[in-house]
Parts: sequence; structure tokens; C-alpha cells
Amino acid sequence: MRRTALLVSTALLAALVPFSSARAADEPAPVPVDRFEGEVPFAEPPAGGIFTWGSDNDDRPALEFSAREDAPEGEKVLSGTYDISGYGGFTHDFAFAEPAHDWSASKGVRFWWEGHDDGRRIAFELKDGGANGEASELWTTSFTDDFTGWKQIEIPFTDFVYRTDYQPVGGIDQVLGLTETWGYAVTLPVGAPGAFAMDAVELYGRADQSLRASVTTDAAVYPVREGGTAAVRVTVATTGAAPLDEPVTVAYETAGGSAEPGKDYTPVTGTVTFPAGTASGTARTVRVPTLKDRAAEPAETVPLRLTVTGAKAPAESPQIVVDAHGLPYLDSRLPVRERVADLVGRMSLAEKAGQMTQAERGAMSAPGDIAALGLGSLLSGGGSTPTPNTAEAWAKMIDSFQLRAQATRFQIPLIYGVDAVHGHNNLAGATILPHNIGIGATRDPGLARRAGEVTAAEVRATGVPWDFAPCLCVTRDERWGRSYEAFGEDPALVESMATVIQGLQGRADGRDLDRGDKVLATAKHFVGDGGTTYGSSTTGTYTIDQGVTEVTRQQLETVHLAPYQDAVDRGVGTVMPSYSSLDLAGDGRGPVKMHARGDMINGVLKGRMDFDGFVISDWNGIDQIPGDYPSDVRTSVNAGVDMVMAPYSYKEFHTALVAETEAGRISGARIDDAVSRILTQKFELGLFERPYADTGGADTIGSAGHRAVAREAAAESQVLLKNAGNLLPLKKSQKVYVAGSNADDLGNQSGGWTITWQGASGDITEGTTVLEAMRKRATGLTYSKDASAPTDGHDVGVVVVGETPYAEGVGDVGNGHDLDLSAADRAAVDKVCAAMKCAVLIVSGRPQLVGDRLGDIDALVASWLPGSEGDGIADVLYGKRPFTGQLPVTWPKSEAQLPINVGDASYDPQFPYGWGLTTLTKVPEGGAATLRVLGIAAAAAERAGAEEAGRALVTKARLIVQQKAVTPGLAKPFAEADRLLTQGRYGAAVEKLIAAHRAD
Repeated sequence: MRRTALLVSTALLAALVPFSSARAADEPAPVPVDRFEGEVPFAEPPAGGIFTWGSDNDDRPALEFSAREDAPEGEKVLSGTYDISGYGGFTHDFAFAEPAHDWSASKGVRFWWEGHDDGRRIAFELKDGGANGEASELWTTSFTDDFTGWKQIEIPFTDFVYRTDYQPVGGIDQVLGLTETWGYAVTLPVGAPGAFAMDAVELYGRADQSLRASVTTDAAVYPVREGGTAAVRVTVATTGAAPLDEPVTVAYETAGGSAEPGKDYTPVTGTVTFPAGTASGTARTVRVPTLKDRAAEPAETVPLRLTVTGAKAPAESPQIVVDAHGLPYLDSRLPVRERVADLVGRMSLAEKAGQMTQAERGAMSAPGDIAALGLGSLLSGGGSTPTPNTAEAWAKMIDSFQLRAQATRFQIPLIYGVDAVHGHNNLAGATILPHNIGIGATRDPGLARRAGEVTAAEVRATGVPWDFAPCLCVTRDERWGRSYEAFGEDPALVESMATVIQGLQGRADGRDLDRGDKVLATAKHFVGDGGTTYGSSTTGTYTIDQGVTEVTRQQLETVHLAPYQDAVDRGVGTVMPSYSSLDLAGDGRGPVKMHARGDMINGVLKGRMDFDGFVISDWNGIDQIPGDYPSDVRTSVNAGVDMVMAPYSYKEFHTALVAETEAGRISGARIDDAVSRILTQKFELGLFERPYADTGGADTIGSAGHRAVAREAAAESQVLLKNAGNLLPLKKSQKVYVAGSNADDLGNQSGGWTITWQGASGDITEGTTVLEAMRKRATGLTYSKDASAPTDGHDVGVVVVGETPYAEGVGDVGNGHDLDLSAADRAAVDKVCAAMKCAVLIVSGRPQLVGDRLGDIDALVASWLPGSEGDGIADVLYGKRPFTGQLPVTWPKSEAQLPINVGDASYDPQFPYGWGLTTLTKVPEGGAATLRVLGIAAAAAERAGAEEAGRALVTKARLIVQQKAVTPGLAKPFAEADRLLTQGRYGAAVEKLIAAHRAD
């Protein structure tokens, strides 16, 4: 229908509408919010505008202002498409620089929505109070798409409820004040592609004072020791914070629950009255006394029923919980093994299944599920953070979830996990360390341990006791989007960096896990994720991540499995299987998903390696096993997976696990083994005695001491690949021209897994860029990102180029990425290096191809992803510290060479594995003769077990060899020498270096 005809029809229809449905004479005119005619732009905060968001980039909807003849209002509508697997939607934030809006005079908000009658639910959310749109309380409701065509959706403000899953409990005041409204958000349905159209958001009606009041309690759960008294704080609040016009009464009584009145508690009943004129925010306290009966027993619940008149009642009745007491598992003096056995013997199958279930915090729209299902764990996926993203908010959020777990029979605490893979990278303001590829370049196991200590201290101080790190993958193909998560391409190097586990956990026997600065570590991804074949992935548009690792048994053992035995020996508490498949030559099985390989999880990891921690699946990892969901559950659990990360399908997993066990397809013994492993770690962490956040170490987050460690790690990770004419280190007196895309970008410098899963460019957290650090040292510096500023009059150029952030398969080469520098970076290098002597720093998660430009570059540095402390890079550029880093992976000449690794029969790289020039150290003289002497001394040091002396001797020999140009004849033995050095074979390492020196 043409729009003109539609309007005529609408006018005729309006004439027939009964008077009662028309706007009353005293009804205020609607207040427009969004017309979607283009008056509100698409813009990211802090600017005012509409922006999209999602659990990853693929989950962000695509939006546009579309001209529609059937637009309910004006000429255009907001329309979009989406295909969301995690969560996603869009927000209209009012500009931070402008005052918030006052919506308190209206009854509600309404808008037009184009329905498809598909039964899907759409969440609509308000942003209320606080400092700005991204630091405000979130209030939510939803509507169902059960209609076709345009429909005006009206939502009274009284329908909105406070979100407890995506903001700190306590928030600002937990009152929908509406006097400071910062915008709204729409959360779109998940699970299938869809499209939507929306128009004319406006406020309607007059606020009904009798409906504006609401009653809340300060908590949902009130644990109390037997014999103690629970104090329930009941608060009345009004929209707009106006005094009550009419009285509000709250009748209360204790009834139901598992506790017995008169034996476990004294029943209470009564009424609290808030008279007319009572100020919004006024509170009264209801007290419920409990009784001692001297019997050992599980926790018992006492619901406090509230009947509210004159206001909206709380979303759920509060529960008083009489704490479990007197049972053996609660006795901290008993050995952990006995405590575990006692507790497991008391649990039902449903309770055990709950312990094996891990949900995403963003899925907790009904936090009561924690107690209802007895969930064992929650996690924050990449970018899943409280609002605001502060240490205090993290602790409050996690404590609120732990409080829910106290309402279960045995009050088993949750274990909360995060991916803190280079510092507490989820937390704004935390110390961001170099990614593992940079730590591998340091060749410093002690520094790796200290990096783990910094991470553990900052993570635990926010209430998180579990870190999904370190990645012990051995990266064999730099086209892999996760290659920067690896310490390197050689298993001996990866194994040497496993000291990070001691930094995270403390001593191998677990005795330090209950400390306020230690966390449970996770060795991932078991096994072979770094060896997947290019082109084998079947996940979306990925090309190599989550693909197939095709190896012989010997290759599997020597390359990929070796680091895991070391991790087990170090007492690592958890292990995570890989998304990838293993195709083991000769076993006749073909590619099998690692989550389904019982021969590897039960047989090798738990059997031969004697791993006694628990195995946690990756995010929806079991879903990739062929078959239906119940088959996925039984296959993975029977293969040895103890806890399943089912972020948004946790209910389905719990139901399927119980059903499969009751049907006998999973044995009770397997369930008991899994639960025992999980509970053991919870006891070791001290969670039963101290389930809530210990924020005593919060002042160390982002502290000078922690940043000093990150700065040292950034400096030691810098690999000097070329230094013609000893251009580096720079002199403070030199006038420096700085250019390139990554010179002044903290987000690019930090990489993926920083604040969000994929990371982002720009000032995403606190830190110092390379440019900012250089400015502290240079007496004369010119910065021009694109090298467009005049180059005359400068002594030296520093061009900082490289990659923008990515994570996992999103960063696979062939999935929108390659190993070439961008056109802008190439142009900057060409212009600066043609005008003056130049140093090029490559900030990236993997080698970048420099090709023919190498001859025009005087100094070349692999800077990797150094994190938040750009001062570490400036330290080596200006000679405060020497360059000492060595390549943790082979640097190829071309993408066609990949995969290329130390030990390959044919080996002709641009720079070999282990290459790394140094500064501030004199190269030994004497050439071949000196090398022979060093070889004799290194062999003696090896026999004597003198590790420090042996490494120093090999380093001297390496410096001699690096005076020669890289040729295929030199590269192969040189790389093999570094591998031998890592294995402690000092004499053999020097012999290889002698062979490299002899090569043409």
C-alpha cells in the first residue's frame, strides 16, 4: 500500500475508534525521544547516538535508517538484521556532555515495532541514574513478537525490573528514579538470523502516583548462623524520588521452606506501614530469630513472604538461610580428601550435576537459578564485565552471586573464572602485560613467573579465584589467529615458560591457593591446538583455528604433549580441552574433537600423566561434537570432561546430564569422580571458609610495582632483528621523527583479549603508548601518524607499524587478515626510510612480512604486543636497558613458506628461530677460534649442571654468529642451537653455532 493511501486509511480507521481508546482530554501530549529520521546519529560513547554491541563482532546487528512508505511516523524507520549466538543489540545513549533526561512525569515509554509473529522475545532496557549512559543502573523488561506488521508497544515504567546480572549489586540506589535517564537499549533474540524495524520512540501518559512506588529488600538471601537473627531491610522508593502520596503497607510472615518453625526459627508475622508523605528511600527492618538445636545439619531456608499494598512488591521473596553446621565437610581441620568424600556422599544427583555446570554471568537474568540448580561455577567471557568496570564492581557482583549459592543445602561456593591471559585484561585500569608470544621472546622463566604473580594478585583482588590461563599451545603456523597466545613454536620453550603456573598458583602442592594473591590456573588447550592444518577449520569463516591437527603419535608426544606433563608436575589445577580435532595417524579414527577424545583426556592426561585436578570444557565446546545434545553431554563427560562451560545453555546441560546419568549412559562413579575433582579445588582455594571477595589487595591493581614488572617484560620482549650501523640505541640529543599506525595507540599495543574479547584500537584502558614514552626521553620529537609532516631536519626516524587487535579465529589469515603491513604502514615506512636513517618497530601478534623493504630499513624490531607499558620499549630504544629478546617463532620471508618451524628439513627464513641482536654488550672477538673455546667450556658447564654459566657461554657464541648475514646454511643450525639451549644442552648448542658460523 502506498503511504498516502495508508494515511487515508488510518484517518478513516481513527474515526471509527471508540472514544475511550483515544487520548483523554487531560492526557499530556506524547514526548518524542527518537524519530529515526536521521536526527540521532550512529555514534559510539561518549558521543550521543545509537551504537551496536555484542558478545563478539559477529553478534553486533547491522543497522540503518530506511525510508519506508509504511513508516508509522515520518519517512524513515530504524531497521536492521542480526544473527546472534551469544548476546547482542543496540543502544541509544544520550551524550555524556549533556544533562540526563527527566522522564519521571510520564507513565511509560512506547514505540512502533514490526512484528513477524515468530514468538521471539525482545528485551527493552532503560539506563537510569549514575554518571553517564555507560555507568548507570539498568532496568529491563521484554515483549513477545506474537503479531504481524506494525504494532505500538506500550511499556509502563512500572513493568521495568532492576537487572542483577549485568551490573554491580548495590548499583547506584536500585531505584528507578527516571529523573536522570541516560538512554535505552534493545537486546535482540539469539539462536537464529532475524530482521527488525522500529519507529517513533516516545514517552506517553501521566505518571500514576499510586503505581510509582515500589518495595525492595536489600538482598535476596540472608545467611545467618544457627541461633542468630536475620535482619531484612525493607525499603520503599518512588519513581522520581517523590514522597509517597498514599500509605504503603508491607505485611510479612515466615512460612514454608525447609526449616521447621519453633525448632529452627521463631515464626514472625506483622505489618510495616510507610505513611503518606514518607520520603523515597525510607527503610524499615524486619528481624527473624533462629534457634539452636545442637544437631549437625545442612542449611535450611525460611522464606519471608511479603504482601505489599499501595506499591509494587519485590520480584522475589527474600530467604533467611540457617547456615549448615556440624558436618564433617565443614571442618577445616580435616584433610581435604575426607571433606570431599563426606560432602559427595551427601549430595543428590541433581546437586552433583549443578557442580559440573558453568554458566556465563550475562545469562543470569534469573539469579535464583544459582540456588535452584546448585550451579558450581560462573564465568565472565571476554568483555563480559560489570558496569562500571571497576575492581569494586567486580567484587560486589561476584559476592552477589556467591550469596545466592548460600541458599543451597550444602552452601557449596561458586568458583568464578575469567580469561586473564596477559594480566587482568578484563578490568579497566589493570596492568596489561605482554601477550605470551612476547613473554616467550624474553627467554626468562623467572620473569614469566613474576608476570603470573602480577596477574594472580590483580585477579584475586576482584573476587575471581580462577584464571583460564596459561595457554601451553605450541604454535606451528603463524596464520593462526591465536598464535600470540603461545610462548613459541618449540615445545622446550613453551615448557620453560610454564613457570607462570607457579606465579598464578604458588607452590605445586596447592598450599598457597587460599592466599589472597593466588588463583587457580588452567593449562589450555589440550592438546594440539597450535598445530591445526590451514584450511581445515569448519567454524564459520575461520581458516585454521578450531581445525584439525594431523600428526603422528611421535609428533604429538614430542611437540604438543610435552608442556602438559610439566604443567601437571607443577600442580596446575585445571586443564581445558581444545576446540580442535585430533587426527592421529594410524589410529583409524580420523579427525575426532578433543572434547570427545577419552583416550587423551582419561587415558593420557588423567591416566599416564596422573593429573588430579579437573577438566573444564571450552565455551560451548561440547556442542561441536557430532550428534544431538544428549549425545554431546555423555560423550564429553565420559571422555573425562568434569565441568562443562555451557554459557547460555546451562539449564539444558544440567537437565541432559541428569537424564543421561539416570538412564545409565553415564555412570555414577564418573559423576562422583568429576564432582570430587571440582570440590577438591574449591576446598584448596579456601572458598568454603571465605567465599566472598578479599579486596585487601585491590590497591595493587595497576600499581607502580606491578607496572614495573610489565615494563620490564615489555623491554625484555623486544627482539632486535637488524641494527645496521648501530643505529640503536638512540641518543637523547637526536631529533626524532615518529610515524606509523601503532606509535600512539594503546589498544593496538595491547592486542586482543584486552577489556573485550577482540580488543579494540584507541585509549581503551590506562597505560603509556610508545610515542608517549619516547616523548619523555627525546629532546626533539616530531610525530606524524601518516608521515605527512615534513621530514627535513631530523636525525633518525622511528616508524611503529603492525596489526590491529583480533582474537581466536577472527584473526586467522584468510579471514580478513594477512601478514602484510597495511598500505598506510607501507607508505609511512617508505617515506621515512627514504628521507633518513630509520628504525621500524612492528607491534603485532605474529611476524609481519617486510620483504624487499628490509634493505631500506636500518633497524628492525619485533615488538610483539607489549601491553600497557610503552616505557619498556622506550627503555631499550634509548639504551636504558639492552635489547636481549630472541625470536620465539621463525620469521618468514613470505606467506608461501608457512608453516615454517625450527627443525624443518628445508629452512630458509628471513630470520631464524632464536635470532635477536643485543645492544650495550660487546661481541667477543676471535671468530671461529673463540667459538671452539666457548664450545669446550659450554660442554663442561653442561656436565657440571652449571645452568647460568652454560647459558652465558651459548649467548656469547650466538652473538659472534649473528655478526654474519642470515643464509639458509646459517639459519638451520642457528635455530637448532637455540632449541638445544632451552633443553639445557649447552655443548651441543655451541657445536650448532659453530656449524652456523662456517656456513656460507
